[in-house]
Amino acid sequence: MSNVTVITHPLVQHKLTLMRKKDASTNSFRRLLGELSTLMAYEVTRDMPLQDVQIETPLETMTGKMIDGKKLVLVSILRAGNGFLDGMLNVVPGARVGHIGLYRDPATLQPVEYYFKMPSEMDERDIIVVDPMLATGNSAAACVDRLKKLNPRSIKFVCLLAAPEGIATLQKAHPDVPIFTAAIDRELNDHGYILPGLGDAGDRIFGTK
Repeated sequence: MSNVTVITHPLVQHKLTLMRKKDASTNSFRRLLGELSTLMAYEVTRDMPLQDVQIETPLETMTGKMIDGKKLVLVSILRAGNGFLDGMLNVVPGARVGHIGLYRDPATLQPVEYYFKMPSEMDERDIIVVDPMLATGNSAAACVDRLKKLNPRSIKFVCLLAAPEGIATLQKAHPDVPIFTAAIDRELNDHGYILPGLGDAGDRIFGTK
């Protein structure tokens, strides 16, 4: 699977295993997700472009490195994507945040948009889309479709778990969008859930059913 990065750092894998456990509480699941998303953010932002800047230290003038271009935008696919945001913002606190609301029609498994709110001047920004699960891939592909109309400089997609079906869908629609995940699971079941997976990420983050 080209353009897919599986983040195999031991801490990422350890925390993911704890999250998969069915008896993990809402509190621990949410905390682990925040910790894991912080760790993943380091890998996802590894190749961000830098520019030279002149600064004054307490002792002298020097040339330092800073991220080049407009501020990064983190785009959360509601509602489960919000569980990723705090951890990512720990690494890039200056990032802007956008939201897109998509729900999956239970009959067709196709995404239906109900909310879209982005920062101003999205053109030439770098975007990181966050959603814990890349299952069918339909919501991810629809989200990227929408974002590309805003002419960003780049788009990356980050998830906890990915199914082969979801990767194939997103790559077919947007082969230029890199995918970062902590694991590629076996398959989807008849209801579009990832197996072995970790259940419904949104319900487990927010303690709902």
